[in-house]
Amino acid sequence: MNWQFAQTPQVFGAVHLCLVAVILAVNAVLRRFIRRLSEKDALRRLLACGLIMIAAEIWKQWFIRAYVYPGVKSMWFFPWQLCSMAMYLSVLAPFLKEKFQNACLVFLCTYSLLAAVFALAVPSDMMRPQVWFLLHGFVYHSLMITEAMLAARILRGRPAARFLPATALFFALAAVAEAVNVYGHYAVEDISHQPNMFFITPYYPSTQVIFCDIAARFGIAAEVILYLALIVAGSALLWKVSRAFAGRGERPQGRPR
Repeated sequence: MNWQFAQTPQVFGAVHLCLVAVILAVNAVLRRFIRRLSEKDALRRLLACGLIMIAAEIWKQWFIRAYVYPGVKSMWFFPWQLCSMAMYLSVLAPFLKEKFQNACLVFLCTYSLLAAVFALAVPSDMMRPQVWFLLHGFVYHSLMITEAMLAARILRGRPAARFLPATALFFALAAVAEAVNVYGHYAVEDISHQPNMFFITPYYPSTQVIFCDIAARFGIAAEVILYLALIVAGSALLWKVSRAFAGRGERPQGRPR
């Protein structure tokens, strides 16, 4: 189970680039299939993806405690990162009324998609020596892209869907993330094992490139505010692009226009 690479794969190395190429190819094929799904079938597949992700997360938490940090009290991999929200919302969304379902779906095709793209582009924390652990990270983020396409397919027939409720959801989830960060700061003594959910901990600079430099120059508060603002701006751009393509696309099969 604990197979390891002879050397830890590097960002932009052969393993990273090959896995990204496979993910792009697989989702390109899936997109052709997803476009033809009815809304009902797309929701079913969204739920299936979420259940797979939750099962994978349970395995991941066991693997971390068994092989990555055995006997170590750590909250670094607590499942409340921005990328974690995809597995919760994709399972929850099919059971919600349309107003709240729309907020989750818009979140999945904007905030979650943005998080997946950047995580795959610069997967610093995913490049681990454990083979299965590394593959888990890439497969999980691939599923996030698939879910974003499913969410966009469902929203294609819902002109009333708006970006603002998804943004309110984002800030609510970020508030929970910050609460986890505060709790973890006092619960875990070793700073390298304290949580940094959503990468907005108030206790030390972000581990992400560029933002760590911003924190060093302008302070952690400025870094966190800018980071959240850029996520909202990037997600808003994705939403505009998504709606523009939806306007040109085929009529949805699941709902009348």
